[in-house]
Amino acid sequence: MSRIAMIFAGQGSQAVGMGKDFYDNSEVAREMFAKAGERIGVDFKALIFEENEKLGQTAYTQPAILLVQMIAYKLFSDACPDVKAELFLGHSLGEFSALCASGAIDYVDAIELVHNRGAFMQSACDSVEAGMMVLVGLDDASVEKVCADAQAEGKKVWPANYNQDGQLVVAGMKSDLISLEQTFKDAGAKRALLLDMSVASHCAILEPAQAPLAELMEKMISNNFSAPVISNVTTAPYSTKADAVALLKDQLVKPVKYKQSILAVANDLDMAIEFGNGITLKGLNRRIAKDLKTLNISDMASLEAVKEEICS
Repeated sequence: MSRIAMIFAGQGSQAVGMGKDFYDNSEVAREMFAKAGERIGVDFKALIFEENEKLGQTAYTQPAILLVQMIAYKLFSDACPDVKAELFLGHSLGEFSALCASGAIDYVDAIELVHNRGAFMQSACDSVEAGMMVLVGLDDASVEKVCADAQAEGKKVWPANYNQDGQLVVAGMKSDLISLEQTFKDAGAKRALLLDMSVASHCAILEPAQAPLAELMEKMISNNFSAPVISNVTTAPYSTKADAVALLKDQLVKPVKYKQSILAVANDLDMAIEFGNGITLKGLNRRIAKDLKTLNISDMASLEAVKEEICS
């Protein structure tokens, strides 16, 4: 049996129309849309299939992404019940989808949890001008040094996402990020691009979101893990409720070590399968660990292709 990681992307992977092929062709998908909508009072068909501003608001982006990811995972699991995960792994928000796929949280509870996670994150940033910036062509140590030097001067900027060699996202006060753009370029960055985001993820600005998120997680997460989840914070596996609550609380204010996580597990895997819209992680994996084969399931055609390849 192949050793497979089931993987899930985070915010930024969303797109209008994602999951529509599942919705149009699967009664299971339509039921999951309905149950998610009932739980948090959101018309997910309108949210995801029609042009609207809400899909870009983190309190709605997060459950929308998780919904489509869990539909893809459910359809795959139903079609290939004998294929079991060696581990689950997600990028930022995707770690909650990984937790859900592992069985440690019920699907509709996960929808409510990440909806609230988004609201808590937005609330923490409402009183400040927060932002995120992607840096291309600069090594991790140089980014960390610029951030540390800036913090010593009272600036609020931190490494937030370790995506791949030469691509790191930093988060903090928007004015501080803008003021450091030339410093990053002087240090060797080929590009320093401010992202269109009103939330600064994975940094100290989100400290006010930690307690309310942990309180909800205590009520919703169980110890029923079918396989371990890899922590974004530590890159190590966990499979208990206590660890999930502590690590996902910590994840709000600590960087996502996606690159390090893939490097830590790649040699113990035969392949990874990315669930949900797009091929964000498939692309990253190709550049992090080129020998790790990564498939993706984002619609009925890709579901059939993966079934044909590994479920027979």
